[in-house]
Amino acid sequence: MPKALPVIDITAPVCCAPVAAGPVDDEAALHVALRLKALADPVRVKLISLLLADPDTGRTGGDLAAAVGLSESTVSHHLTQLRKAGFIDSERHGMSVLHQARRDALTALCTVLDPNCCR
Repeated sequence: MPKALPVIDITAPVCCAPVAAGPVDDEAALHVALRLKALADPVRVKLISLLLADPDTGRTGGDLAAAVGLSESTVSHHLTQLRKAGFIDSERHGMSVLHQARRDALTALCTVLDPNCCR
């Protein structure tokens, strides 16, 4: 049975010394790894891409499910994992839930991996 990673709050953007700056301690490595694990699925990467393409209004789970060709329940599972990792926000509007990407969290992860990235 694989060893489970500890459950920690990773909803805030990652904030530690850049991995590219030198060896990181165990805690910082865990924080980065948990966020990368949340993105280590092609469907989740596609969902983030779709949400980043529509940053102002957000998208519903039904819209996203249709866009990726999966059931709403499957997309809901993926959105939950992205929300737990702090990569998206979800807000109820009437009968719908709108999901939006948290660009700050994604930018923070990029910066922690390499501070010269995306400049």
